[in-house]
Amino acid sequence: MNARASHRDDERMTIKLWPDAARMLGVSRTTVYKAAKAGQLPTIRVGNLLLVPKPAMERLLNAEPRLPEPQEAR
Repeated sequence: MNARASHRDDERMTIKLWPDAARMLGVSRTTVYKAAKAGQLPTIRVGNLLLVPKPAMERLLNAEPRLPEPQEAR
């Protein structure tokens, strides 16, 4: 990638759900589309293209991991 293309990517306010967001999250195509459909990953639809707002992606990547709640013994 040349410097001009890299600069344009920095200016964009969204990233493509597939493959860019999936790659950043380290998940498969199926998983990223399921997360978008479930509302776990905010998206913007432009025609057939699903985009993820960069601020939302940055919040998701910088979020503290949540551990499952311990279940009480019965």
